[in-house]
Amino acid sequence: MNNFTPKRIVEELDKYIIGQAKAKKAVAIALRNRWRRQQVSDELKEEILPKNILMIGPTGVGKTEIARRLARLAQAPFMKVEASKFTEVGYVGRDVESMIRDLTNLALNMVKTEQMEKVHKKAWKLAEERILNILLPPPRSQRKALPEEATEELTEDKSQDHYNETREKLRTQLKDGKLDSRYVDLEVREKTMPFGVVSNMGMDDLEINLKEMLGNIMPDKPKRKKVKVPEALIIIQQEEAGKLIDMDKVVSDAIERTEQSGIVFIDEIDKIASKGSAQGPDVSREGVQRDMLPIVEGSTVSTKHGPVKTDHILFIAAGAFSVAKPSDLIPELQGRFPIRAELGALGKDEFLRILKEPRNALLKQYIALLETEGLNISFTDDAIEEIASTASTVNDKTENIGARRLHTILEKLLEDISFEAPDIDKSEIVIDTGYVTDKLSNIVKNEDLSRYIL
Repeated sequence: MNNFTPKRIVEELDKYIIGQAKAKKAVAIALRNRWRRQQVSDELKEEILPKNILMIGPTGVGKTEIARRLARLAQAPFMKVEASKFTEVGYVGRDVESMIRDLTNLALNMVKTEQMEKVHKKAWKLAEERILNILLPPPRSQRKALPEEATEELTEDKSQDHYNETREKLRTQLKDGKLDSRYVDLEVREKTMPFGVVSNMGMDDLEINLKEMLGNIMPDKPKRKKVKVPEALIIIQQEEAGKLIDMDKVVSDAIERTEQSGIVFIDEIDKIASKGSAQGPDVSREGVQRDMLPIVEGSTVSTKHGPVKTDHILFIAAGAFSVAKPSDLIPELQGRFPIRAELGALGKDEFLRILKEPRNALLKQYIALLETEGLNISFTDDAIEEIASTASTVNDKTENIGARRLHTILEKLLEDISFEAPDIDKSEIVIDTGYVTDKLSNIVKNEDLSRYIL
């Protein structure tokens, strides 16, 4: 993060997300502040809390994508959750604390993968030796020769030389891929469970913990599998890498990474905002907010890997707030999201840029997909402008779903080409304005039809 200044963070986000400058600026400052906090004294470091962000804007304008790209830049554990999936304790739904447990599991997988990469070469060499032992079992160990066994010892020496020579030939063939079609018998160990746990929604963490606890009691059951040499190498390499890494250190590093750099993105937070007095379903919504409050404020959550403090986890909440308002959230929760970033609706100009500019632009995706069929498609500038204009028109006439409208329009536009692609004789197809108008104009004019098709 030393090289990622706020301006540089915004530049990186600009490669994938069009517009929304205010939101990008807010998250860039929040991310940079995490690095700044690491540079101050330990005493002050604990006092500096993250400034959580509340993104307000209609669907399909880039709220989730900003948070996701931010986490990739920071190489931080990132968890996206929908606030509507949680319910107050006692109702059907997930426990609010499960978001922190899931975040910790993600961090654990990240750290474990990094550690396994470090020991990859060593584990691969050990895997090669084990495969060679399977393909060519070593001769019986040499006994300490007695005088009358001198002849037998000489024979064993010759046998050992022959074995070493054959083993090196096999090693060369293994590296050259000449043994890839051979099968080997591999013994893998798996835990057997005496019974399954049938869980209701909200009981998933209990089921995982119960299975893990019983799994530690139950012995591993060896199972033989017949697999090809390349697959056997991967299985053994992962097994050896697991033996080489220190899991206690992996767990402690994962917890530290969760606490210091974890990011939780809470989507649809407006769905748990309650208006006026809490009655009926509003009771549960307000209950979720109150359950969420201590986690966002800073508390300790018990996980199967150990306690995790949430004081320095960055929370980014987002919602359309088309019905409810941010002020409908309970005051305590509002106060925990001091930074407000408003994202504007997207129009024709933004759609035009979304289609062409980002590294993962939609048109680039469709062109790459059809190239796999040997079909090169291209779009004229007029055609791209017509697609953007159509998306904007449909959003105005029906529900405004932002940039997601481009997905539905392009799918309808290229439906026939995608279906016929393997059988089309042409190698090149040009999509022009006429083609776009022919495929979409009737649907766009019929408002009822566009609601269902586009």
